[in-house]
Amino acid sequence: MVKISSKHIFRADHVGSFVRPARLIEAARKRRAGAMDADGFREIQDQCIAEIAAFQEDIGLASITDGEFRRAVWSGGVISALEGMGVRDAGTLTFKNADGTVFTPPSPYAETKLKRRGTIVADDYTYLRSMSLKGLPKVTMASPPVLHFFLGDDSFDKGAYPDRDAYFADLAAIYRDEIADLAAAGCTYVQLDDTALPCNCDTDARAAIAGRGEDADELTDAYIGVINDALRDRPDNMTIGLHMCRGNLKGMWMGEGGYEPIAEKLFNQLNVDTFFLEYDTERAGDFAPLQHLPKGKLATLGLISAKTPALENKSEITARINAAAKYAPLDQLALSPQCGFSSGGGDGQVVDMDDTRAKLELVVAIAEEVWGTA
Repeated sequence: MVKISSKHIFRADHVGSFVRPARLIEAARKRRAGAMDADGFREIQDQCIAEIAAFQEDIGLASITDGEFRRAVWSGGVISALEGMGVRDAGTLTFKNADGTVFTPPSPYAETKLKRRGTIVADDYTYLRSMSLKGLPKVTMASPPVLHFFLGDDSFDKGAYPDRDAYFADLAAIYRDEIADLAAAGCTYVQLDDTALPCNCDTDARAAIAGRGEDADELTDAYIGVINDALRDRPDNMTIGLHMCRGNLKGMWMGEGGYEPIAEKLFNQLNVDTFFLEYDTERAGDFAPLQHLPKGKLATLGLISAKTPALENKSEITARINAAAKYAPLDQLALSPQCGFSSGGGDGQVVDMDDTRAKLELVVAIAEEVWGTA
């Protein structure tokens, strides 16, 4: 049996976001329009977070998030928390779906030198921890590479940062401060959400990166470096997960291609404990990259799709876990959805809460059958 590090191990896990309740969406609209004050909005957020935490515990999940209910989109927690960070309507990749719909999301852009306005997610953690949870509170936030990938070295004003190294040094320092605040608050489970590294496996993305005068393989090294720098002071009792997917916006995606271009460096050089890997469609490639997973690290297989309401077949998912176990020991594998259920926030999601419950109950049931525990 392969011994995994003493960090938290959840055989049935999830990425973090959930479909926003209608009253939370309406409250957010009123808040933006100035028709609701901050206290009133926070009260509704608090109520909805308490309900989604109870929902997760009722399903049998051992890691509990706040549903990402305090942010508009998955990356918004970081972007809105950084003074000097704005967005631009441009980027390397576009969202697309099977019918040809294309959408280019706004990309982060550092207009001035960055600093935290307050905490990024540490205050959110404090509220989540204040509830009497049976499970372990987990916080999620966008990874540092997300703040660079889509515009590359045009992601920052050159008057604020002369080059990528200076920009990444500041980003890493900001994340170290946040990790320190989370540790001081008692947080022991942090998940970084990343689209940059997996989309760096996409052939079109790699061509676009070359077209803007950058090298995709060098970016992989730089992204691993900035994440490691951000995490260098984390306490020994803090589990770090890295969730990687190729985009998920109401069923649309940004990239495709297996993990092989980055797998060996990713699994062996990145100082995280758990890799949440998108594996719900053929666009993510096969399981062969798992052969690079070293002892002591966990690969959480995202075999359940948040992009479609259709419920997966239990036997087929179990068979896929067994197929993955040909490349990495079963003891180093776990199961989750490939992404959050509402990473784009707002209404118009492709799954509802009944779909979500069915999918997460399936995750728990399979984990208990395969590993004997969730």
